[in-house]
Amino acid sequence: MTSEVHPHLWFPEPALSFHPERAEDTAVHPLRGLLRFGPYSKGLVGDPIRVATIAPRRDAHALYAFMKELREEIRPRERSEYLPDWPGFRQAFNLSMTGDTGFHLKLEDRLDDELRDSPRPHVVLADRMARAIQAIQARRTDFDVVFIYIPARWSRAFVGDEGDDFDLHDHLKSLAAVRDIPIQIVREDSAAAYRDRASVMWRIGLALYAKAGGVPWKLADADPETAYIGISYALRPMTSDRARFVTCCSQVFDADGAGLEFVAYDAREVEIERRNPFLSRGEMFRVMSRSLDLYRRRHSGRAPRKVIVHKSTEFKKEEVAGCMEALHLCDEVDLVQVVEDVGWRAARFERIRGTGERVAAAYPVQRGTLLPLGGREALLWVHGDVRGITGGGSYFQGKRSTPTPVRLVRHAGHGPWDDTARSILALSKMNWNNDSLYDHLPVTMSYAKVLARVVKRIPDLGHKPYQFRFFM
Repeated sequence: MTSEVHPHLWFPEPALSFHPERAEDTAVHPLRGLLRFGPYSKGLVGDPIRVATIAPRRDAHALYAFMKELREEIRPRERSEYLPDWPGFRQAFNLSMTGDTGFHLKLEDRLDDELRDSPRPHVVLADRMARAIQAIQARRTDFDVVFIYIPARWSRAFVGDEGDDFDLHDHLKSLAAVRDIPIQIVREDSAAAYRDRASVMWRIGLALYAKAGGVPWKLADADPETAYIGISYALRPMTSDRARFVTCCSQVFDADGAGLEFVAYDAREVEIERRNPFLSRGEMFRVMSRSLDLYRRRHSGRAPRKVIVHKSTEFKKEEVAGCMEALHLCDEVDLVQVVEDVGWRAARFERIRGTGERVAAAYPVQRGTLLPLGGREALLWVHGDVRGITGGGSYFQGKRSTPTPVRLVRHAGHGPWDDTARSILALSKMNWNNDSLYDHLPVTMSYAKVLARVVKRIPDLGHKPYQFRFFM
């Protein structure tokens, strides 16, 4: 038995902008664009970027050696068809970094013994790191970013006991974020050990530049009056006496992709279905109102003409009503559920010239392929084959398995899928915390997950917007 689906559409790879005034300074390859044009915020970040450090005394030399690598030229050992040579930090970003801050906090060797002997080593390490970050806060005006070295021998303290919701990475981020301190965690068993040093330096270099307040690139082609909002939730432990869920609105991205701030607050009116939270009309109204205020603050009080909201779960009737009430000044509102785990798969076939015979293609479905499933649903291949990245040939990121699409479900809005698909593809290239061509999700979704996970560990969320660079 065979059945037919709608004809598919294809959207080309989105371009990125590397200059606020020169419209021609664009590229689809983020790293090659950076090398050719320089970062978008060139000249706006203090030179040099000043780095302070926290490390065990016996490992300080390893951290300094790691930082020294950022200044060196390194050829890639993997993904050579995509990844350019790492040229050194100054050549990549047109400014220097320095460790000559005069503040390098060294943790005493006895900490190793304390962690080894403690039945709850994560509590000991959390306390010691809290004191270290508090100490370095006193010198906040003397540095821009803090590098923290975590040796592999502390692995027992990386997570908590069963039932204890502790993660060292997220705990350190929350400790530093509330003090407005951007940190870069360097783990001996990951960043310091990964074989492709060019890839590591690209990732660390991009993150360091963004954490110091820089903008590597922005979106080149987008509606200047459209805002993109991502919503995610984080579950607190049952032992917590605070709200069970944190509602985290990811950065409210504008057309430039400049989602440098986000809002988060404890949600009280929450309905739980299969461990998924759904907000009341009032709670959703508050979330969207605060998100809209954030957009207005960045755009001279002006509201966007169109708003596209992404979240991983469906929009319940009450949530739709709350969104519409808060965004009533906007001409268009699209509420789009982005579902990762789908059962759909697709194979790509090509015709042989001359005979017209169909054969399986050497590469999978192209990234940017959209297959409508009806008026309210569509499949979008955010992951897939990309043409023109490697000098005209095909590039399949990861080179493994069959790429799966995301399922888009529209709970409010109308019209063709073009704007929704184009924006998701473009926003998948706005993660400044890695060296890939794209993520498998738009940053409205991927950042929201990270933020929710870290924000739930902050004791008092308050009402102020947070800068995302403190959570990267």
